[in-house]
Amino acid sequence: MKLLLDMNLPPHWGAKLSNLGLEAIHWSSVGAPNAVDIEIMNYANEHDLVVITHDLDFSAILAVTQGKKPSVVQIRTVDLRWETIGDALVVALRQTTRELEEGALLTFDPKRTRLRILPLCNRM
Repeated sequence: MKLLLDMNLPPHWGAKLSNLGLEAIHWSSVGAPNAVDIEIMNYANEHDLVVITHDLDFSAILAVTQGKKPSVVQIRTVDLRWETIGDALVVALRQTTRELEEGALLTFDPKRTRLRILPLCNRM
């Protein structure tokens, strides 16, 4: 599984994740810092990357498009310090690798996670 870190996450996370055996790049190393979310999603889809973000727009894009890829990890916490959430994030990524490789939305909070298989379906 290869990870693409969104602009709203610290670039040094790429090295932290890579040091732990997870291949990760930061968007700033491959794209424009002012790129729109759909551009990042398209890039991730073309390169088979899982997007990690602190932005709710990515899950909204998946819902509207009924997309099956790319997978998205949506971080839902105010404290984005690696020291605070890094270990729990790595555990969550490792536990859901298979699903994220196939197409999923992982909502991550250090205290709990929620995994939804793509495409997202509207339930009545």
